[in-house]
Amino acid sequence: MYLKRIMAALAVSAALPMAASHATDLEVTHWWTSGGEAAAVSELAKAFDASGDKWVDGAIAGSGGTARPVIISRILGGDPMGATQLNHGRQAEELIEAGLLTDLTELAEKEGWKDIVNPPSLLESCTLDGRIYCAPINIHSWQWIWLSNAAYEQAGVPVPTNWEEFVAAAPKLKEAGIVPLAMGKQGWQQNGAFGVMVVAIAGVDAWKKVNADKDAETARGPEYAKVFEAAVKAREFAADSNVQDWNQATNMVITGKAGGQIMGDWAQGEFQIAGQVAGKDYTCLPGLGDNAILDTAGDAFYFPKVDNAETTEAQMRLASLIVSKEVQVSFNLKKGSLPIRGDVDLSAANDCMQKGLKILADGGIMPSGDQNLTPDTTTQIEDLMAEFWSGDMSAADAQSRYAEIIESAE
Repeated sequence: MYLKRIMAALAVSAALPMAASHATDLEVTHWWTSGGEAAAVSELAKAFDASGDKWVDGAIAGSGGTARPVIISRILGGDPMGATQLNHGRQAEELIEAGLLTDLTELAEKEGWKDIVNPPSLLESCTLDGRIYCAPINIHSWQWIWLSNAAYEQAGVPVPTNWEEFVAAAPKLKEAGIVPLAMGKQGWQQNGAFGVMVVAIAGVDAWKKVNADKDAETARGPEYAKVFEAAVKAREFAADSNVQDWNQATNMVITGKAGGQIMGDWAQGEFQIAGQVAGKDYTCLPGLGDNAILDTAGDAFYFPKVDNAETTEAQMRLASLIVSKEVQVSFNLKKGSLPIRGDVDLSAANDCMQKGLKILADGGIMPSGDQNLTPDTTTQIEDLMAEFWSGDMSAADAQSRYAEIIESAE
């Protein structure tokens, strides 16, 4: 297991007390460093500072794949932060089992989190053996494609309304010198896009059989074969997308250099920072326009155990603030994500957020990969996707290797 390998390398089994120069100074680690993300996290920091405590920013540049090993190593190595962003789900499972994270159950019960967190699966993903260990802050779904209205206008074709139209329009975009699909050269981005394609093309039931039930036969079957064949086309569409980071790919859509990007709804923050208007400058299609459903992925904050009562109290205050109505509104409007509670006023939400809110209200939700797959399995799939997207691996070979990973998944 990933965590156990780190533990062995560091030869430690418990976190040491955290030194703090001030009881209410709380270092918070996260990987929110793009323009839109920074705007959102500043809302949370301002709210925490206004409450009398002090947010000490511990931003780690890069994606979660870069930040998580740093975060975990610090906790294991006796240098825990006061709070840290992770994705709710199985990422923190072994840290909890090792007794390194603070139990939030008493606070959650006092504030009635079970009655206000929606959907319930968000809090369930923070729960292990009946105890709650994280405070969810948002619902982030991968199930979107973002389209540049200007790019399609330049190419002389209508903005697509589904994946089939997107595929059909790709040649016209190429003729106009526009990259059909923006894609950063990182396995997590490529894997995320693949997951969206699975839900749109193979369907939710097939996705659940593979990701929740670890059904390798479905992964080898005809439904997934269609997805891998579509992924080959997507790879061709993204061949000239020479960027690394996700927000660079988003910028290609913002500037009309690319027709679209399959990316989670955190991309909305970048459109907002650029002054673009949903429905006017860009179009968003949940489920690639074929299957309007949201996965209930997202971010949550975990609190490493520390040997300092005042710091622990500050941790509880931050956890409470995260779930509060005020922070849920101010943070998520900037982040482009959906709130974890349905009793807040989001009338100021843009066209795309409103689409997401309606899907959520209608119950069109599914679990996320983080809620079903271990970090080890996810890493293996991301490595496979990075190899697939950067070379000429056939659909059949990629599918076979993917099924082998699912077959051995825990």
